[in-house]
Amino acid sequence: MNEQHLHFDNLVESVQISPDSIVSRTLRADENAKMIVFGFDAGQELSEHTASVLAIIHILSGQAEISLGEEKHEASAGSWSWMPAKLPHSSVAKTPVVLLLTMFTGAKSQSQPSD
Repeated sequence: MNEQHLHFDNLVESVQISPDSIVSRTLRADENAKMIVFGFDAGQELSEHTASVLAIIHILSGQAEISLGEEKHEASAGSWSWMPAKLPHSSVAKTPVVLLLTMFTGAKSQSQPSD
């Protein structure tokens, strides 16, 4: 693997969804960020939790319900969610889902991005 860059032609195909489970593959982790691709079978969920760092969820395929704080969102391919540190969140896969989670482990600021 080249340490200068990383490339995937199709992230959806980088993880194999297993029946009745959630699988993950860490794509890259360093002092600044960690990128993990997840595969959820339909009906699988991550119960409400928080993260200590700023994170982004990008739905690559499938349909899910994403809860961010008190708000629930129907998410499908192309959906993108920005989550400040310590925001309670959860997800339920309505269909098989592949998502990319990016955690900004070295982020100095937890403020919301500008438009």
